[in-house]
Amino acid sequence: MTASNTQPNPNILEELVRHSMPFGKYKGILLCNLPVSYLEWFAAKGFPAGKLGMQLATMYEIKINGLNYLLAPLRKQFARR
Repeated sequence: MTASNTQPNPNILEELVRHSMPFGKYKGILLCNLPVSYLEWFAAKGFPAGKLGMQLATMYEIKINGLNYLLAPLRKQFARR
């Protein structure tokens, strides 16, 4: 395995700080700002199919494993735009 395969895909992380929840109680909230309790609910009930489900599952893993620091530079970068 090469080093590039062990690094998070920056495009996936970028999407988490740029895209908003498209429906539900948290419609319009950036995926990176969704509360853990909401992500835990999806984890228990099942994440939606497709790209959104992958994004929510990724955000869930980031939050429950204390990896929010991975998003900090991207938050700063895209907040300026």
